[in-house]
Amino acid sequence: MYGDIVRKEYIGKPENPLLINEILKAAREENCPPSDCDKEKVLLVAVDVQQDFMDGGALGVSGASEDVAKLTSFIYSNLNKITKIAVSLDTHTPHQIFHQSWWSDRDGNFPAPFTLITLEDAENGLWRPNAESEKTLEYLKHLEADKKKTLCIWPYHCLQGTSGAALENQFANMAYFHSVARNSSLMRLVKGQQEVTEFYGIIKPEYDPEGYVNDYFISELAKYDKIVIAGEAKDYCVYETLVQMLELFAHDRETQEKIYILEDCMSAIQPKSVADDMYSSLASAGAIHLVKSTEDFL
Repeated sequence: MYGDIVRKEYIGKPENPLLINEILKAAREENCPPSDCDKEKVLLVAVDVQQDFMDGGALGVSGASEDVAKLTSFIYSNLNKITKIAVSLDTHTPHQIFHQSWWSDRDGNFPAPFTLITLEDAENGLWRPNAESEKTLEYLKHLEADKKKTLCIWPYHCLQGTSGAALENQFANMAYFHSVARNSSLMRLVKGQQEVTEFYGIIKPEYDPEGYVNDYFISELAKYDKIVIAGEAKDYCVYETLVQMLELFAHDRETQEKIYILEDCMSAIQPKSVADDMYSSLASAGAIHLVKSTEDFL
């Protein structure tokens, strides 16, 4: 049956050989108990499982396609245990602070992808913002003061309305199969639309003078007994989502203990050893669980 929902050889590819109407028809015939009958409520948070982050995508993460294969297998194996699936959707325009068109050097050239820009670079005119100069400098000052990640210029990715911003096709097949089979609406969490800030984690941007937080997502987290996290990239959006959750529940160990990280359903942009150390530090400092998708923990 899994093969009627997901074709592993098409993960990360633009075409989808499976018809969503046929998949959802089969889901209705699955005879699963409705999710509101679950005694233990389980939320799966799939971070940025989008086409542009797949191997070969605009900002492809090496290993992401295999992560999707494991994640969809996990969902299918635990169809009757996962109460709801939440997906975050990185959503951008070309004119944002982390894209090339925001910046120029003294000769009018855009920075190359993966260029790092510091406050000193901007103040010395090495890189000059093409818009919102004051807000740009304020942002860079706060990144340094708050010891956040250095601003990185990413390849244009997840542009609103493009196929790259969509959920990866085979993952979408499984996510919507679960939605219909369990009578559980898919929770969609759009992030990344503010111009003058990165928005790695789901809960809040790297810096926002207006103090935006996703109160809806925070309120939803409280409804679940277990929160399972997977997605891309392990050392950026997944990691920052986890850090934000741990900050939110810093004095609530009971909620921290609800969090399970699917280590084998995420890949990193930095070397694997660097990302692994990041998670080991979090696990040793808190109560989160690092697990494999094949383990029986639900």
